Amino acid sequence: MPPPPHGQQEGPCPRKGPVRDGADGCYEAGVSDVSEPTPSALDSALARASEELGFPSYYQSCVRPLLRNPEGRWPRCCGGGCEPCAQTLIQVAQRTLELLGTPRQAPLPD
Repeated sequence: MPPPPHGQQEGPCPRKGPVRDGADGCYEAGVSDVSEPTPSALDSALARASEELGFPSYYQSCVRPLLRNPEGRWPRCCGGGCEPCAQTLIQVAQRTLELLGTPRQAPLPD
């Protein structure tokens, strides 16, 4: 029998955690199994703020630029009937920041 490939050991699997039989006698279940990513604190706060305010989840990507620059210049409503309105984006961003424990300090646009 030829020696095992470089980096692999002969005999029982030396890895810890959930294992299954693989070609080399080892297979870590978490390595190649596809699973849902764990949402970040920001993702969870944004989802919660959106739900609380009745903001559709498909617009959440429009809020993210405000969250990346929480003290910067934010847009204001132009009165043109935009969907989503900048004022709604601001409300969701503000609530998200509150949920994260980092509320905006800078004044909001008029």
